[in-house]
Amino acid sequence: MKYLLSLSEVKAKQRRLVGGKGFSLAVLARHGFQVPATLIVTTRAYEDFVTATGLRGRILLELRRKKFADLRWEEIWDAALRLRNLFLTTPWPPDLVTTLSQELAPSLPDPCVLRSSAPGEDSPRASFAGLHASFVNISGLEAVLDHLKLVWASLWSDAALLYRRELGLAVRKSAMAVLIQEMVVGEKSGVAFGQHPQNPTQVVIEAVYGLNQGLVDGTVEPDRWLLDRTSGRVLAYQAAPKTDILVPGPTGVQLAPLPPDQAQKPPLSESEVAQIYQLIRRSEALFGRPQDLEWTFSQGRLIVLQSRPITTRREAGPGDQRPWYLSLKKSFATLSQLRQRVEEELLPAMADEAAALAAVPLAELSEKELLAEIKHRSNSYQHWKKVYWDDFIPLAHGVRLFGLVYNDAVRPKDPFEFLNLLGAADMLSLRRNQLLEAMAERLRVKPELATELRSGKVADPELRQLWETFLQEFGDLFCGAVLCAQAPAALTDLLQELTSRPPAPSRRPPLDPAALQEQFLARFAGPQREAMAAYLDLARASYRLRDDDNLYLGRIQAQWQRAVAEYRRRGGQESHLPAEAKSLLQELQAGAPGGPSSSPWPGFSRVKARQLVGQPASPGLARGLARVILDPADLFSFQAGEILICDAVDPSLTFVVPLAAGIVERRGGMLIHGSIIAREYGLPCVTGVPRATSLIHTGDTVTVDGYLGIVILG
Repeated sequence: MKYLLSLSEVKAKQRRLVGGKGFSLAVLARHGFQVPATLIVTTRAYEDFVTATGLRGRILLELRRKKFADLRWEEIWDAALRLRNLFLTTPWPPDLVTTLSQELAPSLPDPCVLRSSAPGEDSPRASFAGLHASFVNISGLEAVLDHLKLVWASLWSDAALLYRRELGLAVRKSAMAVLIQEMVVGEKSGVAFGQHPQNPTQVVIEAVYGLNQGLVDGTVEPDRWLLDRTSGRVLAYQAAPKTDILVPGPTGVQLAPLPPDQAQKPPLSESEVAQIYQLIRRSEALFGRPQDLEWTFSQGRLIVLQSRPITTRREAGPGDQRPWYLSLKKSFATLSQLRQRVEEELLPAMADEAAALAAVPLAELSEKELLAEIKHRSNSYQHWKKVYWDDFIPLAHGVRLFGLVYNDAVRPKDPFEFLNLLGAADMLSLRRNQLLEAMAERLRVKPELATELRSGKVADPELRQLWETFLQEFGDLFCGAVLCAQAPAALTDLLQELTSRPPAPSRRPPLDPAALQEQFLARFAGPQREAMAAYLDLARASYRLRDDDNLYLGRIQAQWQRAVAEYRRRGGQESHLPAEAKSLLQELQAGAPGGPSSSPWPGFSRVKARQLVGQPASPGLARGLARVILDPADLFSFQAGEILICDAVDPSLTFVVPLAAGIVERRGGMLIHGSIIAREYGLPCVTGVPRATSLIHTGDTVTVDGYLGIVILG
């Protein structure tokens, strides 16, 4: 069976076989447009691959672990990464790879570009630009075959899965064709929209120096022209700061400094803008509807790289956060810049503000001053929460970026093996737990000190030093948010419970991130090793931030809680609080564990479950009595050896994890806080268990299987 077609071989009824991009390019080439030399690996190759290897069934199994509507963002990404790794690590069927290699070898461009061309994308019904993968500057048959599987895997990417209904994405019916194009190294490149998405009377042209990939992935900001759709007259021009250019590298592409003379002038001349305008109108006349074109100028020739109709996905309705999720995916360069801002500006400013709020003598304020302070703190919290969503959450994507880089390079059996390299020793929550463990160890040696600790008058110099350090570093989080009314008795109870368990680090698997790092980097040499080390360093910063950012925000929240607590102590009425504080109270109550958002099936509290299925997040087996946490105060009843059952483990509440034998969470994902802390302590963990806090009850005997993602009751 033939798997390869040239553009000239594509027939009118073969759109399903060659996909949207392939079909459009064939039409353009037939009508005299300049396009790159292109080979199309048809959908038959994909279908034969997933059938012969058994991958079709494994994809179906992966996507049916849990009702899709119940999956959170993190779980969708986890599923997509597992599927991607299946494509990476599944060997080629001998007959298929032999036939495909024989067809490719005589005419394979070198270097080349691989682009997705799924039948469901880029059609007159729906255009889903950017949901599937493309790879630039690929050389050699072996590398092309590897990247061919990665393009196929992107059919099941997290982005594609989010739009599965619109794409008609069904395991048994979906397939992917792939374009293999000669690599055209353009001096200037860009996109053109035959009709402005917000203004149908205009054409939009965006351009950068160098390769188009820099514009597409957001690495290089483009200059922009707005043109009248009828006449082509330039209506407006917006210049972008120009410092970098994307160029071919030893493998893939890389950023290089833009020559100073180019940085001072637009990428396109007036005549080139006019050429692109004529191109976009010609393509519209050919296809009968406005087009979205990718183009490049190479040695004076204007070449169309791909074309799709401007029939974009529906505007996001209320509550549809999919576009926001897709916006989190940033390039390495963008994430590196964001990291610098977060670490050097935002986190220090956040810490300074929390310290300034803590220094305010609330008890000395008049009622009017106190209400003004509560309003100020409410606004401060909302400001920093916005920073959290706008800056901290996107930076956390650095972990995911490294996961892809690692899996591509190493091809591990476990798609989450890369997490072993990240380490968490310098996370704030672990620093807090280390101080708690140090105090517990002192009580193991001298149990009589518990009486001193409970009274709040600690004479033992070693314990007093630890106690004061703990309160100085974490008192606002630990005592301010939870224990103010109970300390020091509740903290003493926790420490005494910790003394009944071996020190937590002794239960952690013997992983050495430094040794694993060297083992990983030893695979590479020269600039590639430096690049991989940089990816790893960014991932570690992102991994640390996933935990620490909640504690920084928690300190602001704790100072707000202090002010509200002072107001209540004076007998103040909630109805007299500023509007900002009332709104924040409602918001925090709604989002708290056990609040309205976490227990939507109260009737299920009477159901006796036997086996629950979730996502394996940390390997291991554990059996013990369940402790269901519906409120932060419930944590202080936690006993050593129990199984922690909760809606979500917030970093500010992970101080009981050293006591736990295992963790079960309703929320799912390999990178949520419960998963991170469980792996750090070597505890089995299952996440994404629907109705976990309703179907499991405190006192139930529970077995946690962190290998298979199963929770057994009874």
